Amino acid sequence: MRVSNNLVGILNFVTLVLSIPIIASGIWLSKQAGTECERFLDTPVIVLGVFVLLVSIAGLVGSCWRVTWLMWVYLLVMFLLILLIFCFTIFAFVVTNKGAGQALSGKGYKEYRLGDYSNWLRKRVTGNWGKIRSCLMDSKVCHTLLVDATTPATDFYEERISSIQSGCCKPSNDCNFQYVSPTNWTPSATPTSQNPDCAKWSNDVNKLCYDCDSCKAGLLDNIKSDWKRVAEINIVFLVFLVIVYTVGCCAFRNNRDGHSWK
Repeated sequence: MRVSNNLVGILNFVTLVLSIPIIASGIWLSKQAGTECERFLDTPVIVLGVFVLLVSIAGLVGSCWRVTWLMWVYLLVMFLLILLIFCFTIFAFVVTNKGAGQALSGKGYKEYRLGDYSNWLRKRVTGNWGKIRSCLMDSKVCHTLLVDATTPATDFYEERISSIQSGCCKPSNDCNFQYVSPTNWTPSATPTSQNPDCAKWSNDVNKLCYDCDSCKAGLLDNIKSDWKRVAEINIVFLVFLVIVYTVGCCAFRNNRDGHSWK
């Protein structure tokens, strides 16, 4: 009759233990952060760790010591968490439904257009581009292309570079620039393309195409892929949470029945 209480207690003890390194990693990030990107991560990690810690304590105490009101709070939080993850999963599939790289004839890489992606994602990226640009530069996304400065044009055109590298580290194919190296291109004497990114390109390693729409589009394609993976993982996580929630309901009923008997 009390198997459900013990099972909920064991599960919450495990999550309680896991919350400690999460909080520790957030504190470590806050101490070690050297860039704005790293500082952005520490607060969410600490908040997540504290949230898991508090929910785990509520579930552990409520199930093992049969504190009915704590179990009620625990189940309420679990229900809201299931609802939140379910809504986020549906939302993630909707906003990542649009957009894909455009294959180029004779090229191993693809190019990306900002207008092809979800309007909601575009607004979030363009509205925070100053910070995102700084993060991209700090992460040295173009470093491998800078190192391969002697790569012949024929070899470069066959490379399968990432969406961010394609959008941020080289000019658009529309510009018809002459290749010198992966991050060094000579503009044509008579520009023929109406693509505004052509005017934004710079051979300066600190500028390149970081201000181009293609760079934003390359990032969006990367976000789209990551969000789809997260949404797929969330489906498995949802099933797990529903099982835990069901067992928690049994433990809550045991607590309530035990108090009624007394």
